[in-house]
Formats: sequence, C-alpha cells, structure tokens
Amino acid sequence: MKEGPAIAAVAALIGDPARTNMLQALMATAALTASELAREAGVTPQTASGHLGKLQAGGLLSVEHQGRHRYYRLAGPDVAAALEALMGIAGRVRPQRTRPGPKDDVLRTARACYDHLAGGLGVSLYDHFLAGGRLAARNDELVVTESGRRFFCDFGLDMAALENRRRPLCRACLDWSERRAHLAGSLGAALLGAMLTRGWCARPKGSRALVFSVAGRAAFESFCADAGAGDRVADKVQRVGRIGVA
Repeated sequence: MKEGPAIAAVAALIGDPARTNMLQALMATAALTASELAREAGVTPQTASGHLGKLQAGGLLSVEHQGRHRYYRLAGPDVAAALEALMGIAGRVRPQRTRPGPKDDVLRTARACYDHLAGGLGVSLYDHFLAGGRLAARNDELVVTESGRRFFCDFGLDMAALENRRRPLCRACLDWSERRAHLAGSLGAALLGAMLTRGWCARPKGSRALVFSVAGRAAFESFCADAGAGDRVADKVQRVGRIGVA
C-alpha cells in the first residue's frame, strides 16, 4: 500500500464543478452562507448542503455558527494557495472559459489571494523585497533578513507578534496569472492589511480585485522603491509608512 497523503481524495473534492465554484467564490470573500454558495454553484440548497458537508469533512472548509446562520470559509491559507496554484495550471494547459476582458485586467494587476496581495503588483513587491535584501532564500526556505525586519518594523508592522504566530511568517506563493511568486504568510497578510487600512487600495464587495487610488498607487510604488533600495533609505520608509490616503 502506498504511504503518504491521500492526494486523490482531496483532488476529487476540488474536481467537482459545483464544489470548484464554491471554493472559488470563497476566494473572493471571507465567508458565505450555504444559500449564497448554492447560488454561486448553480445548484439547489439540498445539493449544496451535501457538497458543503463533503468539503468540510475533507478539511477544505470551516464553518462558523452565528444565530440561525452558518458561515462557511476556506479552512486556511494553505487551501487558498492550493487553489491559486491550480488556477495557474488550468490557465496554462487549458483554454480560458471566457474571453479575457477589462475585469480580468484588474484581477491580473492586483487581487487578494486569500489575505495577501497577488497579481502584477504583488509579484513586483516580492521582487523588490528580494532585490533589496529584505527577504532571502536560505536552505530552500524564505526568511526575513535583519534588514527586512527593521524595514517592516519602520513601516509599522508588529514583527514580534507576527513571528510568534503558528502560521509561517513568510512564504512564496505561485501567482496564477504571472506564473511567478508573490509573498504569502502572516507577513504578506499584514502588509495587505496595512495597505487597506491606510487607504492605498480598496476591495469591492464580493470581488478578489484590489483597486488602488492614484495616491495609493504612488505610495505603493514609493514603498516598492524603498524596499528594493536596501538600507540606504531607511528614514524614508518611516515617512511612507505614515502616509494616509483617502
């Protein structure tokens, strides 16, 4: 008997079209009810209930009870990363289901991959972190350097708290549209949270797209430049970190 994880069982759960639509819908928002997921999948509530039970039992979904409602969400960032990787494979080996349009361009530029920045801007930011020595690959692992730790602290992130979480601090996540890596992990989530809080970008309800304002895009580009410049601009990072964009 073969040993190791039951990949086929998980693949079968994801492979059903209705369940795929449910999982993709949860990539765009934090949580949805069974009725909302039934509409996303194009199935009856009874059928949706069966699918959701299987996804929950398979460890792909978690459920939260609030009053009379149950809210379903992806079980964790690893599930989102797996779905993102599968989107990249599907886009490479099979034709797109719909012709790319303006909405696709927005998603390619910037979108949320579960809780971190993806798309062209996410890949660009990751590249600047590597170029500036803020992140480094060591023993096949992505790590935050001492320079990077100072940089992120100056930006306003609580690195001590992030480092003490059970979730990995930083991880390279393959971007399905760019076919290159962007930053995931608790650090990637904290960075996107800071960008949203400071008003650099906004996330329309029910969409994975991240829309940057003109001022927010300028602040983002300045942050990327500082990230890629090493410690020569440490004082400027603090100024960028304090920028508030309406």
